[in-house]
Amino acid sequence: MYNVLMPIDSDEGRAMGQARAVSELPAARDQITVTLLHVFDDENVAENTSPTQITAGRNVQEWFRDRGITVETVSTSGDPSSEILDAASRIGADQIVLGGRKRSPLGSLIFGSVSQAVMLDAAIPVTITGGLDERAQPTHQCPSCGEEYYDDPGTEIATCRSCGGSKVEAVDA
Repeated sequence: MYNVLMPIDSDEGRAMGQARAVSELPAARDQITVTLLHVFDDENVAENTSPTQITAGRNVQEWFRDRGITVETVSTSGDPSSEILDAASRIGADQIVLGGRKRSPLGSLIFGSVSQAVMLDAAIPVTITGGLDERAQPTHQCPSCGEEYYDDPGTEIATCRSCGGSKVEAVDA
C-alpha cells in the first residue's frame, strides 16, 4: 500500500488540483490510501471537526471515493508545516501532495511558505500542485467510464487508467 498525505485548506480549486494529481499516480485505485489533513487554528475545533466538514474536504473525499480510492481523515492544530511533517511521520506517508499558492519570492519571504518549509524539511517526496482553475477543462475523456484527463491537447492516450478501455478520446474545446 502507498500512503499519500494530502493536507488541504478551504480552497476548493487547490484541493481538487491536489486530488487530480493523486488520482493520476500509478495504480491509484488499487494501491493508494489518501489521508486528508486539515490544520486548524484552534485546538478545540480540530478535536471536533473533520476535514470533510469543510467543503473542499467533502468534495475531494467524494472525488476519491467515486474513483475507488481509499480516504482517511486527520485533523490537528498548530503550525501548519510542523503539523504536516508530524502527520506524515505518524501515518507512515510515502508522499505528501500539497496545493501551492502563487506567491512572488518576496511574498514568500514576508509571509512564509508552508509548501517551502515542508519541501525543505520532509524526508519523503513532496509534490506541489496548482489549483484546478489552471486546468479547468479536460482534454480527454474515456467514453466507457467517463474518466477525465488533463494532458496536453495533442497527447494520445492509449488506455484508460481507470477501466482499461482502449478508446480515450480528445475532448473538443
